[in-house]
Amino acid sequence: MSGPTAKTSTPYRVITDLLREHARHHPERTALICGDERLTYAQLDELADRVAASLQRDGIAPGDAIAICSQTSLRYVAVFLGALRAAVVVVPLPLGAASNTMLSVLADAQARLLFADTDGIGVLAGQKSSIRCVAMQDTGPGWAYASWLLPVLASPRAVELPPEAPFNIIYSSGTTGEPKGIVQSHGMRWAHVDRGSKFGYGPDTVALLATPLYSNTTLVVLFPTLAFGGTIVLSPKFDGAHFLALAERHRMTHTMLVPVQYQRIMALPQFASRDLSSTQMKFCTSAPFDASLKADVLRRWPGGLIEFYGLTEGGGTCILVAHDYPSKLHTVGRPAPGHDVRLIDDAGRELPPGATGEIVGHSPGMMTGYHRRPERTREAEWFDQHGRRFIRTGDIGRFDEDGFLVLLDRKKDMLISGGFNVYPSDLEGVLRTHAEVAETAVVGVPSRRWGESPVAFVVLRPGSTLTEADLLAWTNSHVGKIQRLERLYVVDGLPRSAIGKVLKRELRQRHITSGLEPT
Repeated sequence: MSGPTAKTSTPYRVITDLLREHARHHPERTALICGDERLTYAQLDELADRVAASLQRDGIAPGDAIAICSQTSLRYVAVFLGALRAAVVVVPLPLGAASNTMLSVLADAQARLLFADTDGIGVLAGQKSSIRCVAMQDTGPGWAYASWLLPVLASPRAVELPPEAPFNIIYSSGTTGEPKGIVQSHGMRWAHVDRGSKFGYGPDTVALLATPLYSNTTLVVLFPTLAFGGTIVLSPKFDGAHFLALAERHRMTHTMLVPVQYQRIMALPQFASRDLSSTQMKFCTSAPFDASLKADVLRRWPGGLIEFYGLTEGGGTCILVAHDYPSKLHTVGRPAPGHDVRLIDDAGRELPPGATGEIVGHSPGMMTGYHRRPERTREAEWFDQHGRRFIRTGDIGRFDEDGFLVLLDRKKDMLISGGFNVYPSDLEGVLRTHAEVAETAVVGVPSRRWGESPVAFVVLRPGSTLTEADLLAWTNSHVGKIQRLERLYVVDGLPRSAIGKVLKRELRQRHITSGLEPT
């Protein structure tokens, strides 16, 4: 189903050129805040120049890659922007990755240089790697950042940055398998900036970001805010109470949070006493956003609420303007303007309205492909009868009568039990209606009798004395026969990635290693 046809409203621009313009016209305006540190646009632009010139001094050419593995900081953003100014491709890497994963990703990306803090460099300790390192905290192996950086007034050579030039490579979180390098172009990033005026971005924007800088979730707000000349407030580690304090202190206008962060913030007793009246727009993406939680955010938190549904790979994005459509909170909205979102069956045939199938999408913002993996890129693509390229999401959904997309589940999470499709999200929805359930995740596990059976992992609310047996019986009395849970575990917490996605592979493995025989 297509969204309203729309061309990009403004011609393509290079984001670092806009940074330069803000530095010239408003040099003293604050660009970045992190703790007690601040950078004006003039200072940030100068740092980007010094980073770009330093990379060029080291022989790192346009199209080469550098990696960053570091805690959120002002230096992190400056290195990212400086690399872009030199037409160098940025590979932001997560902290906490295993050393073998880090080495594999660095090799796959063919990174020429690694910018890392103590934790990031520590991952490589004792490993055989020839990559040169720059120590972001000025201590550790390799160059100290302060001595690596060319002095003030260093000027890089000008480079060409057409829309198809690679901007960054973001490695998938690995929640569904081996991480793959998603190549995003300057044109794709510009598409994110171009839609910014529709969401109120401008020079008065104060965007508070509490998700990691290696995540696309964060970058889709970081770059539009800077491109429009606003202010970014960075919170290196998320804590709900600290977030609220920062939002009040800096008069936050915009933020991007993942659902579990909204859940934790809204549960804080001090939420009601904080002044959040400056909030204009709140965004959410990256994981399923429960309708009841959306309703609570709308009811108690000033400003609009927008949910994005889409992939880091790009393709079709759906947008739910929750404050305009409070009766559609169970959906992820309609296709964005200029985005074409359709449903296909397992054979790749397009499905008619009302049917349930895999979601595929086409838009101005689409990845170039998976880095050095043409076969994986082909697996992620679907072409319509006119040869138009779409990105497959791996998600299952259907459109309602008003054209809003109802997201059912991940295709890989769906299980087939006794020949019937069972969607874990349906069972999770039932479990969440129990007053003593705080969080839950359902996975499919092997079953001799049924092929697969659903198993639930549940976090109870504080003070609950509910037993696994009682909750299992309650759940199975509220679902259909083919949906009944095989087992239910009460756990202290669900394993999550840094941006809040539940790591269901870990839960399946936890059940498999429990020693229980398959039914």
